[in-house]
Amino acid sequence: MATGSSLLRASERPADAGQTDRLSALERVCRRFDNPEMLLSRGGRIAEISPTHYKVRGLSGIARLGDIVEQRGSAGTRRGEIVKIGSDEVVVAPFERSADAGIDDAVFRRGPLAVTPHVSWRGRAIDALTRAIDGGPPLIRPNTADNAVAVTPGAMARQRVGTGFLTGVRVIDIFTPLCFGQRLGIFAGSGVGKSTLLAMLAGADAFDTVVVALIGERGREVREFLEDTIGADSMAKTVAVVATSDESAMMRRRAPDTAMAVAEHFRDQGHRVLLVLDSITRFAHALREVATGTGEPPVARGYPASVFTDLPKLLERAGPGAEGKGSITAIISVLVDGDDHNDPVADSVRGILDGHVVLDRALAEQGRYPPVNPLSSISRLADKAWSAEQRMLVTRLKSMIARFEDTRDIRLLGAYQSGADAELDIAVRQVPLIYEALTQSPRDRASADPFADLARHLKGKPNGDQGN
Repeated sequence: MATGSSLLRASERPADAGQTDRLSALERVCRRFDNPEMLLSRGGRIAEISPTHYKVRGLSGIARLGDIVEQRGSAGTRRGEIVKIGSDEVVVAPFERSADAGIDDAVFRRGPLAVTPHVSWRGRAIDALTRAIDGGPPLIRPNTADNAVAVTPGAMARQRVGTGFLTGVRVIDIFTPLCFGQRLGIFAGSGVGKSTLLAMLAGADAFDTVVVALIGERGREVREFLEDTIGADSMAKTVAVVATSDESAMMRRRAPDTAMAVAEHFRDQGHRVLLVLDSITRFAHALREVATGTGEPPVARGYPASVFTDLPKLLERAGPGAEGKGSITAIISVLVDGDDHNDPVADSVRGILDGHVVLDRALAEQGRYPPVNPLSSISRLADKAWSAEQRMLVTRLKSMIARFEDTRDIRLLGAYQSGADAELDIAVRQVPLIYEALTQSPRDRASADPFADLARHLKGKPNGDQGN
């Protein structure tokens, strides 16, 4: 019997081994055809190349605006995005240089770009195509099927905004306080201090996750901004999306959308998300470059009409989420060209946002940082963040500051006489002390109670007057 059993087991081994080999071979075949690189794809050929775009014949029947395409040529594989579709050809804006493309290079459609964030992305820096740029390990990418596509809540499905928070920046928390889910613009010319103020706001402790989008930033400053200005503690909960000024217009155009998609993912996980976008003007410049390359005519100072359609499409995605979800509080920097606060981009963005903070170059030249002009700045949700007493105090403060600034020329000419106007006398004594109290640098401790800090500063001065 023992001999028979041994013979039986021996006879079964080849059959089992053969079946295992066949299953392994079948798995290898499945894996091979599961790889899109191994499948036959319908594609086209490059017919025309310009410095910022190229045209492809053969894709018009299957192409969709926003689809990603893959161009294969002598320089390797390059990706781009379909930005215009004609009956015979499509226009592609490449993510890399058009110089890498050649006539008759093969181009294949890959469908829309899938942004599938993971909690491990916090603390990382990525580019507009969600590729790690910080030298760290490869990013974890959940399956697209497991990641529900974030949808902008409808107007009546959003939560109401009503909970204020402290940023730690005294001038902001006193004059333009913020609420969770608000969208605030920082308006300033170049070199006035937008990035420094944004970094101070990004360090707020009130948020679970911070998403920073650096659009058109100087490459030299990116690492300094993330490591020194934001700091290691805040960076641990931050996802940075970077598209520097030397990258293509499509990378600068795509980066804010990628950052918003990351913010939406964490919002839908119930996080209170802070989105810092620097700057929306450079995003508009990238939109203009792509749109004019497709032949769209300019309508306002060189900007095509589609720019003013795409701006609200992006910004409206921020705000409070649906019931049971988190919120996206957006702080957007607006680089005003030539210090003109009424240029088309600034004017359009101001009408979309829930408030604006104006940085004044004259204040920066006086050494007052952050150089916020409290009279020109406004938060449309301030009443939800102030108490009744704080609202009355801020109204009084603004009145004093306005009186002080309106009479500056008179005082410089020596026409001011103390005692002739009691309210002006108080303003002359108090406003310089208020300006001192509002001065704050990134190295200073964040303010836990800005109104108390202001009161202590005024009491500590020999000329302090509590009439305000």
